[in-house]
Amino acid sequence: MKKRILIVCRKAPYGSSLSREAIDIALAGSVFEQDLALLFLSDGIWQLHKQQNSGAIAMKNHSKALSAFPLYDINDIYIDQCALDRRQLTIEDLIIEAKPLSGVALSSFIDSFDIILNF
Repeated sequence: MKKRILIVCRKAPYGSSLSREAIDIALAGSVFEQDLALLFLSDGIWQLHKQQNSGAIAMKNHSKALSAFPLYDINDIYIDQCALDRRQLTIEDLIIEAKPLSGVALSSFIDSFDIILNF
């Protein structure tokens, strides 16, 4: 019996390896046909921002890996609408399509998973 896995991304894309590790786990999980979804909360929203420029800090840009999600059949991508609003971002500012959730819907969504991995 397959377990439903939620990967929660809470950290900004650069400054630690956590955001890249979450992406790598999502890609690996999809290869093994796991039932997984990604949820971007708090500063994790910045991972999806189109205008990333990691050249100044000599780090690899995450946008190419995120853009590959559809090729790996990773389509269940969600964002916290409140976090998006607090950062004055819109859905159009994101590099990939993500479904917004907030309030009770967000809590219910998280509760529907068997395994939750926080990054």
